[in-house]
Amino acid sequence: MQYLLDTNMCVFFLRGKLKLDKTIREKGIDNCFISELTVFELKYGAENSDNPTKSHKAVDNFVKGLSVIPIYGIVERYAEEKVRLRKNGTPMNDEFDLIIGVTAIVNDLILVTDNIKDFKHLNKLNIENWFVRK
Repeated sequence: MQYLLDTNMCVFFLRGKLKLDKTIREKGIDNCFISELTVFELKYGAENSDNPTKSHKAVDNFVKGLSVIPIYGIVERYAEEKVRLRKNGTPMNDEFDLIIGVTAIVNDLILVTDNIKDFKHLNKLNIENWFVRK
């Protein structure tokens, strides 16, 4: 099994709310990926934080250990899925989520997210949630 970590999973980890490092070790670091779009979102969050220097360093250290998947290879499938969702009356509100979801589909990865409802209309998307609320 191989996994694409959604941005929210990465944010939970960076905020100390998820022991993602332990789960990644269990699943195998070579089996865990992030979209380059997730890097964009994490860098934006770091820049917007109370301590950008510290946050950028944390993001850089986190990203350094993972394989980053470029989004260019999903362009055609993205367009097809976006049109299909619109025609079905179920368009996704967040463009970035659509791109991340399609990245998982095209690369045959399980999307790891806490936003399961946001991705429910994507065809052939496998989802897991590693975040347990207490």
